Amino acid sequence: MPTEGDLEQLAHRPDQGQNEKYDPYQAFRYPSYVLLTLGWLVAVIGHAIQSTAVGWEIFERTGSALQLGYIAGIQAIPLILLALPAGHMADTFDRRKIIFCAQLSAAACSVWLAFLSYSPSWGVGWIYVAIVLNSTALVLGRPSRSSLMPMIVPPHVFANAVTWNSSMFQIATVAGPGIGGIIIAASMHLHGTLSLAYSLAAVGIGSFALVMPFIRLRQRIETNQPVDRSLSAGLKFVWKTRIILAAMGLDLFAVLLGGTVYLLPMFAKDVLGVGSIGFGWLRSAEATGALAMTIILAHLPPMKHAGRAILLAVACYGLMTVVFGLSTNFYLSFALLVIIGACDSISVVVRHTLIQVLTPDNMRGRVSAVNDVFIGASNELGGLESGAMAGLIGPVGAVVFGGIGTLISVTLIAARVPQIRHLGRLQKTDDP
Repeated sequence: MPTEGDLEQLAHRPDQGQNEKYDPYQAFRYPSYVLLTLGWLVAVIGHAIQSTAVGWEIFERTGSALQLGYIAGIQAIPLILLALPAGHMADTFDRRKIIFCAQLSAAACSVWLAFLSYSPSWGVGWIYVAIVLNSTALVLGRPSRSSLMPMIVPPHVFANAVTWNSSMFQIATVAGPGIGGIIIAASMHLHGTLSLAYSLAAVGIGSFALVMPFIRLRQRIETNQPVDRSLSAGLKFVWKTRIILAAMGLDLFAVLLGGTVYLLPMFAKDVLGVGSIGFGWLRSAEATGALAMTIILAHLPPMKHAGRAILLAVACYGLMTVVFGLSTNFYLSFALLVIIGACDSISVVVRHTLIQVLTPDNMRGRVSAVNDVFIGASNELGGLESGAMAGLIGPVGAVVFGGIGTLISVTLIAARVPQIRHLGRLQKTDDP
């Protein structure tokens, strides 16, 4: 594996093969990558359908916004308790088998939700039980999925593979809720329940498990270096590898302080005065910008200065957040959210690639689990921070405060971890 110094030096080396034409579709030349990516795309759409259906059903049954909040809250419990053990499991057992079992378990939960919807006498409490079990299955499988890709594509293709993977996720994020809404309407019309929606979600989620037996791994190169098998090895590695820690910190503080998504309903109604239709457009803006940027990145050669790119992207994220907070024009606000999504996409691609490139294969599961905890915690705490600040100083003040906080965090991280400023290409030509 390359060291932090190796990646820094790549920023100052002359281009190798600069006359060779870059192939933006190089990752798709590998059949196992195609299977993994398309299977995951279908699974994410299935999860989006299920998430949309669950929210609709619980609100229909209870009419309580608080009950909707419980959905996000209870899904954070398995993440906090099981993410690190799941990472250890990914580094100990065959990752394909773990994904297979996790996805089938999640699909079984979807089938149970279909039964619960068809038999409403069971009560809402059982729906929450199914949600917790579904979240548990996904948490146990996530580090294995995150750390499987470097085992199926060669190192020089990995950055391209991550970028396309992010594109597929954004496609599913944009399309999934819309598909879910159509399926919910059809399911209610045909059966008066959401059993059809959950059943189709189960098919989508389960399909990812079915491609696992056909995934072929690249030959692993064994080393004589001692391997730390402890549960805390991922935390130790991240703490010692300053560039990875800085990249995770940038994302954590950006989402924790600069997240606008939680306050969009207030902006749509009270600040911009556009109502529910305008809210829908605002809600889709970030995903639209992220999708566009990942497609652009996939068609460009690897970044020559990835460290500068992630610092500038997160700084732009913070600045655009400040301007969004001050905007009273719907069209400007929509454009700003598109830019915010594009900046976030750059950060995600650099961070995910960096983690996998710098992490030895025997630790990728545990390091991916640490990353999951970072991102999951920042998402949940970001919503809490945004709501609390909005209650104190209003939505405009909360968003502006968060954007300024993001800019300050970028400045501090760039100063305290100078390695991130000198980070070059996230690419290497072969394994050690």
